[in-house]
Amino acid sequence: MTENRNDAAALLPDEQADDLQNGYYLIQSKNSFRFGADAVLLADYARNVRENDRLIDLCCGNGIVPILLAAKTPCRDMTGLEIQEESTRLAKKSVAYNHLDDRIRIIRGDVKDAPAIFGASSFDAVTCNPPYMIGNHGLKNPNESVAVARHEILCTFDDIAKTASALLNTHGKLFLVHRPFRLAELFTTLIRYRLEPKRMRLVFPLVDREPNMVLIEAAKGGNPRLKVEPPLIMYRAPGVYSDEIETIYGRRPPCPES
Repeated sequence: MTENRNDAAALLPDEQADDLQNGYYLIQSKNSFRFGADAVLLADYARNVRENDRLIDLCCGNGIVPILLAAKTPCRDMTGLEIQEESTRLAKKSVAYNHLDDRIRIIRGDVKDAPAIFGASSFDAVTCNPPYMIGNHGLKNPNESVAVARHEILCTFDDIAKTASALLNTHGKLFLVHRPFRLAELFTTLIRYRLEPKRMRLVFPLVDREPNMVLIEAAKGGNPRLKVEPPLIMYRAPGVYSDEIETIYGRRPPCPES
């Protein structure tokens, strides 16, 4: 473990500091939502954010995306917005644990209230790993924090797109990870809020399986032109990461939940 951590970041009995293998740690609780591969891929997809950009991560959970971006990018002004009290506490704790207070701030609040909290056109980039499931899609987890993170209980994708558009300045970028089965809806909603899809990449668990994730970059006020990038294959064999995934993980992958 690392030395000279802040007293405020002392671990509780049900918490652990997971080594992200990039110089930083993420504090996670055994009783709340834990990060997955989707967060890691989203942070890598948004790695072109610049040093002077202002970035906000909506639905930031335990803070995994801003902390990964702190290692991958020179961006020095990142905000995480999270509605759940326990996830917000853990995200703030991880920021303090890694001495990233000068680069990352965590705010508890509702995505729908973000334009009032931060002001319109106040960010250059938005990242979001939103709840994927609607209605009866998937089994709803009895753990409330997990259910809120996975199902559209407290916000919808329309809320995400509307808020991202309000927060971004003209030509600002939204980076998003979601599920391919909602792709038509995602594009229709993004375009409704003047967020033009510019890049898309499908993620496949194995080369002979259907894609289970999609990465999207959209530009506020952008011209219609979409680049479909080569597919990203997670595993070259069951349990064995592909070379590209090992590169994304720095060839010493952390252990997200699948």
